[in-house]
Amino acid sequence: MAQTREIVVTLKKALKAAGKTYADVAVELGLSEASVKRLFAQQSFSLERLDRLCHLLDMEISDLVQLMNEQQQRLQQLTVEQEKEITDDVTLALVTVCVLNRWTMQDILSYFRISDTECIRHLAKLDRLKVIELLPGNRIRLLVAPNFSWRENGPIQGFFQRTIAQEFFNTRFNQDEECLVVLNGMLSAQSNAEFQRKMKRLAREFEVLNSDDAVLDLDRRQGATLVLAMRGWKYGLLQPLVKAVQE
Repeated sequence: MAQTREIVVTLKKALKAAGKTYADVAVELGLSEASVKRLFAQQSFSLERLDRLCHLLDMEISDLVQLMNEQQQRLQQLTVEQEKEITDDVTLALVTVCVLNRWTMQDILSYFRISDTECIRHLAKLDRLKVIELLPGNRIRLLVAPNFSWRENGPIQGFFQRTIAQEFFNTRFNQDEECLVVLNGMLSAQSNAEFQRKMKRLAREFEVLNSDDAVLDLDRRQGATLVLAMRGWKYGLLQPLVKAVQE
């Protein structure tokens, strides 16, 4: 499954590099653009469709696999120590998130109260961590792999979980760009697992849209944080009303 994701990500990057759009892919496959977007989000390409898209790119499937292998040489995760180094400095954490979202140095300076010197210092640190390559003129080249992710239960994840717990839900979620859905039910283990798979597919759709919009100017984008969480949870306020389990 992990390799399937990587080859689809590689395909998407190759299409973008060749100037091919969802409309071009839709014509090649005889599908609607909405169906094409769903294929990328669900990563459900058949070998026949994969072969046709490689033909659109004037390459073979073997060429795509080779390209994927080359990209896998790029950074996929930081060490625990490296993540901790980032979380120990709030400004460095901020700059890290910005560059991962393809902000330029000028974008960062125009939006945040950070001096040129401080920003360059943090960018240089990210250069040493191999997250970016700091180019002449303070241009930024991302070095992370398409499937780059923070460590599960690592310092970065913990850092954002603490922030979410303290601030994220402190709103009425009544603005156009806000949405809150809270559901409660009783699911079998099979249904729970199926719904978690659907959540992960939805998360991939978010990643696809975020990647697509990365080419837009900063003034046409705004920050968006999506939290998908599911657990067996007993609301503490109701616990005194629960009968003790009979022996």
